Amino acid sequence: MTYTFPQITVRPKAEPKTVYTVANGDLRLTTNVKTWSKQQEVEAQFTAAVEAAGWKVQRAHGIDPKTGHGFIDCQRKGMEVFKNIPKDAPLVVVESVWQYSHHLLHGLRDHEGPILVVANFAGDFPGLVGLLNLTGSMTKMGTPHSALWSKDFTDDWAREKLNEWLTTGKIAHDESHVRDLPALPDSAEKALGEALAAQLKADKAIVMMFDEYCMGMYNALIDDEILNPTGIYKERVSQSALVAEMRKVTDDEADTTKAWLDAKGMKFLIDNEGDEKECLTDAQVHEQMKMYIAAVRMADDFGADVVGIQYQQGLKDMVAASDLVEGLLNNVDRPPVLSRDGSHELYEGVAIPCANEVDQGVAVDALVTNRVWNAMGLDPATTLHDVRWGDDWGEDFVWVLEISGSVPASHLGGYDKAYSMRQQYYFFPLGGGTLSGVSKPGEIVWSRVFIQGGKLHLDLGRGTCIEMPPEEVQRRLDSTNPEWPIMNAILHGVDRDHLMARHKANHLNVAYAPDAATADKALVAKAAMFQAMGVEVHLCGDVHTDV
Repeated sequence: MTYTFPQITVRPKAEPKTVYTVANGDLRLTTNVKTWSKQQEVEAQFTAAVEAAGWKVQRAHGIDPKTGHGFIDCQRKGMEVFKNIPKDAPLVVVESVWQYSHHLLHGLRDHEGPILVVANFAGDFPGLVGLLNLTGSMTKMGTPHSALWSKDFTDDWAREKLNEWLTTGKIAHDESHVRDLPALPDSAEKALGEALAAQLKADKAIVMMFDEYCMGMYNALIDDEILNPTGIYKERVSQSALVAEMRKVTDDEADTTKAWLDAKGMKFLIDNEGDEKECLTDAQVHEQMKMYIAAVRMADDFGADVVGIQYQQGLKDMVAASDLVEGLLNNVDRPPVLSRDGSHELYEGVAIPCANEVDQGVAVDALVTNRVWNAMGLDPATTLHDVRWGDDWGEDFVWVLEISGSVPASHLGGYDKAYSMRQQYYFFPLGGGTLSGVSKPGEIVWSRVFIQGGKLHLDLGRGTCIEMPPEEVQRRLDSTNPEWPIMNAILHGVDRDHLMARHKANHLNVAYAPDAATADKALVAKAAMFQAMGVEVHLCGDVHTDV
């Protein structure tokens, strides 16, 4: 008998003193085309830094003549690219934009040479966000890697770190701001956290995910075997079911919800006469009102404690963006939603924690925060933000934290401080508004749940959202996405390079407290609850646990 044996790809040999680079991008053609010129600029800056160190750069893939850009834009293309990369070569992923990590994870998992992820430290496109997602994803899957960030790779610090990697295959960053949670002294807050964890373990909770795995965020998936021992279980629901439920919501119900927001003073920047690709319309917002009602009703159907909407591939081509919906869910004071028969209000008087982009690390964090804050009589509104960018302000480094519209109104100071702008076409072709504004000044607790070594971990810290002059706020908005809500935050004891070196995700969770002393107490209760759930807790920066 004759057998046909497959041909196995033989990788080329690495050239001496040569760095191989790849550029990972979006799945959306409109986004890749819009951001391609910025990517070329950043690649040229990085190449100049490598060549100044006496090395060469070989780009592992070219420009696709059909699309007009040089990004890896799907998993299959990534697999084809990696066939031509020497397995032991120094490999660099150069990012200036958002990227779908799973386009590369297959090749990075198998790669035997040193891996570096670099991004320009700028806000105009979310390269930093993409870097943090990719490094968080590699942390989850146990792939050794290094990371580097710089405005243009001409500064001494960046060049020294690059040379360190070229010489040793590793970069050692300062993570002295991180320490494991010490033994907590007995306190009412510690006892509260432990009691809440015991209740969760006994009574269980449900996070309802409208389709998992948004935008290649491998780091945002928590396997059931890791999640369930905490007492948290998933209800997996299709986004198509959400669209179907939206069709059952009446126009009158949607109009009533919008009228409620109008009465609260929220501003919708409507232009029904302009181009729908650029302008927010009544029809787009009307559809979002239906989505909000549908999401609450479906949460009630399944008894969900947390809701997450993937909102990207598929849903974005069917309906308006879900961001406004997510911001509404996260707030205690929100438009009432009645049962289908109109007999009673659903989830009356409570916030429904929402995990934007179905980030399951956010879902776990939001659930815990909601229960701790409620038990302490605090505003339980939580939100996630992209770690988007930041800049010096006086003697402080002030982060620009942004997300595409999922901020609860209480974080902005109320609905009368909130406004809604159209999401940009190249992200959201069917439009829809945001729930935007400038986050109010105040004390915050920030955190991130992530996976490392097959276990759940939590980084936990304190910060202050500061008030800045309107012109500086506008500069920061114009340097990023002016239609999105913004938080200008100082993270206590955590500077720019600390956070970039340590953070294991593109997202960071925040919740407010009325003052610093209360924030410290809430942090202790939260740490105690997570520890009692079996999560490894780490404190970041200046954190006080002796409350």
